[in-house]
Amino acid sequence: MPCERRTFLQVAACFTLSAAALGLNAADTAALPITEGDGQQSGNEVRYPIPPSDGVTIDRKVQVIIVRYQSHLYAFNLACPHENNVLKWLPKDGRFQCTKHDSQYTPVGVYTSGRATRNMDRLGVRRDGDTLVVELDKFYQSDKNSAGWAAAVVAL
Repeated sequence: MPCERRTFLQVAACFTLSAAALGLNAADTAALPITEGDGQQSGNEVRYPIPPSDGVTIDRKVQVIIVRYQSHLYAFNLACPHENNVLKWLPKDGRFQCTKHDSQYTPVGVYTSGRATRNMDRLGVRRDGDTLVVELDKFYQSDKNSAGWAAAVVAL
């Protein structure tokens, strides 16, 4: 039992420090609701209405996660970068987690713990009026194209 408690406290401290370093607090991350959604696909682009408030939208059909967080929009690959297992959003914890090896990520896709070795993979995004356009053929890995990964965001 003492070892389990120690592990829990270490993980909790790591998450808290990571969140603080990124300027996140519990109220920011826990408030993100999750919805299922389907975009309108045309070729290599998928269009989504811009969410009216912060939250996470999962489009299982095209394997995309849309996140609106602190006046920014992101699109992520639904697969964990470690071994391509499905990522899930844990609203009560305010984070993404791999369903196989429990790698954990912030709402903006930054890796915080687990077996993965990089951030969540982002897709290219742009705004077209009240629509978020996700470019499926523009795929950014933080370790191979950090500038592209950092730029794959739409400010609202």
